[in-house]
Amino acid sequence: MTETEDEKNIQEAPEANESLEESFARLDVLAERLEDPKTSLEESFRLYRQGMELLKLCSEKLDTVEKKMLQLNEDGTYSEF
Repeated sequence: MTETEDEKNIQEAPEANESLEESFARLDVLAERLEDPKTSLEESFRLYRQGMELLKLCSEKLDTVEKKMLQLNEDGTYSEF
């Protein structure tokens, strides 16, 4: 049995240097697999755990971007960029 590219992407651990777009694409694949009625309960738990790890990384990346989008004003306060 050969693995598809999507299956290989699911089995790999999330990487911090992966782009948000790549991470979201991996989340889409995970969601599709979780929705598949042929996916076993054990596999569903594994996929869920991977998805949660990936969501955590995405959240951290988004927080970083949000912080970079704030600009320091002359009076020492921040405003959105």
